[in-house]
Amino acid sequence: MSEAGVAIEDLGPRLARGQRLMGIDLGTKTIGLALSDVERRLASPLETLRRGKFSVDADTLLARARKFDVAGFVIGLPLNMDGSEGPRVQATRAFVRNLIRLTEAPFVFWDERLSTAAVTRALIEQDASRAKRAEVVDRMAAAYILQGALDRLNTHLRGL
Repeated sequence: MSEAGVAIEDLGPRLARGQRLMGIDLGTKTIGLALSDVERRLASPLETLRRGKFSVDADTLLARARKFDVAGFVIGLPLNMDGSEGPRVQATRAFVRNLIRLTEAPFVFWDERLSTAAVTRALIEQDASRAKRAEVVDRMAAAYILQGALDRLNTHLRGL
């Protein structure tokens, strides 16, 4: 794990009952947000933010986190298909390094390979128009990322 992240298995004991997790799909132009339910079993798309200056993005993201009593973040890590880290991973890690200075909440990096492709494929199967897909894909990708982490967290907690 990086200097800015924790393992999903280590996150469970840090969370109080009823606190949610927020999923983040960090793109170059948008930030997709998703939210877990209070039992941390189900991820739901929340919204898509337009990227701007870091300070504005951070303020908006953290305001949403406060509004929904978010105790931790799961952010998609855009690894290359071979598992290597490229410029987008570096940009994501830099975003988190800057954001952790503004919050006590922990961050989990989650492999997001194929998340956008999976969401896009599901939307096409539902006959969503291209405009509708463009409008929802980022927040749905954030939910896809968060759901993977929730499933892993709950599997780990059941095994304890």
